[in-house]
Amino acid sequence: MVIPLSTPATEGALLVPYPATLDVPHELVEHVAWLLYEHRWTRNTRWRKLGCFDQALLTLVHLRKNETFAQLGAGFGISQTTAWRYVDEALEVLAAWAPGLHEALTGLGEGDHVIVDGTLIPIDRVRADEPYYSMKHRKHGMNVQVIARPDGTPLWFSRATPGRTHDLTSARAHGIVQACLTRQILVLADRAYQGAGGTFRTPYYHHSEQPEHYQQFNRDHARLRAPGERAFARLKSWHIMRRARCSTHRISRTVQAIHVLLTCDYSG
Repeated sequence: MVIPLSTPATEGALLVPYPATLDVPHELVEHVAWLLYEHRWTRNTRWRKLGCFDQALLTLVHLRKNETFAQLGAGFGISQTTAWRYVDEALEVLAAWAPGLHEALTGLGEGDHVIVDGTLIPIDRVRADEPYYSMKHRKHGMNVQVIARPDGTPLWFSRATPGRTHDLTSARAHGIVQACLTRQILVLADRAYQGAGGTFRTPYYHHSEQPEHYQQFNRDHARLRAPGERAFARLKSWHIMRRARCSTHRISRTVQAIHVLLTCDYSG
């Protein structure tokens, strides 16, 4: 099947499907398919062009490889609009399983510690879109915060905010500072969170000019906080998070959906 592109820039061009593989476990595709099956059964959905397994595979291809909906449609033998609708539905189903902040911190308390960090999800925007421009990264994007276990396993991802939002401002707005303080959870964070107070611990500035115990604190702090980078590395292994072409309003839901994929137990 050959599906023509409808964009003016590629008028007359054709999309030709070809065999490809996806680097995710087969069990993960089946797990998402079952979630979609339950969703369809609950809504008493009528016949679909794609079955639950193919819809799950379509969604994972979009997230993992960041292919356009025109490319997805060509590969699965459906229209671009139908591909968008199927992916949007699957993201909604997945995101519904993402934990809230307080749920993610359940079971943690005094004596436990977590890692908090922020990252920028690059987006396609023009320079005039000032709220999305991050001076730190010198690019447009959306700010996402993570709370991770000491081994780097993500516990919770925040909703996405415009890229110019400072990490500390974002952490306060999402309630991270207060939630960790209430539970007396020690938080390890980088210098961007200095001034957070509560149970947040950040490195000292100009530690090389400070006494040895200050320098040792910074070394120990960096060693304990380093695994937190794994959470964002795993998030951005899904290529859609390397440069999101979708609406900024959909990025939060996409992050939540990927979080579910990263942490779901499909072994049973």
